[in-house]
Amino acid sequence: MSEVSEPRRSPLRFLPLVVFGLLAAVFLARLFGGDASRIPSALIGKPAPDFDLPPLAGLGAQGMSTADLRKGHVSVINIFASWCAPCRQEHPVLMSLAKDEALKGLGVELYGLSYKDEAANALNFLQGEGNPFQRVGVDPAGQTAIDFGVYGVPETFVVKGDGTIAYKFIGPLTPSAAATTLVPEIRKAMGR
Repeated sequence: MSEVSEPRRSPLRFLPLVVFGLLAAVFLARLFGGDASRIPSALIGKPAPDFDLPPLAGLGAQGMSTADLRKGHVSVINIFASWCAPCRQEHPVLMSLAKDEALKGLGVELYGLSYKDEAANALNFLQGEGNPFQRVGVDPAGQTAIDFGVYGVPETFVVKGDGTIAYKFIGPLTPSAAATTLVPEIRKAMGR
């Protein structure tokens, strides 16, 4: 009997696996390796969308509209919701910004946009954690947030005194992000 030799296996049989592994590594690096707050917004340098939001009932703050963004001062708009865990994490940072005498002295106004939230829940959240906002607009259907190009909450916008969107920060603000990114963008929007 003669021995039958097995055909020699080519190392190329592993090529699809190697290619797949490389593509997966590139995909994961692009997905998780970037800074989500740096996703560009198509609205930077363009006028804020037209909107007129009613106030959050029971809070004692006024609602907000596009006209409020065109009064000559820099506005910071934070899109939040009571059901949003990252919004709760960033809330102390917003409270600090609201108390920042340097920003107050520059005439910066901090506004809140309550995104797809039950009014009672948003009210309880701001009454319990503190209200850093000078105005709070209610956006129950999320249409105004969509017009701003919001991906999800929280997001924060810096708007120049003429109503032009100057900057967009995606995700929860940290003390570091507020100091090294947001405040410099506010100053830049003021021309300083």
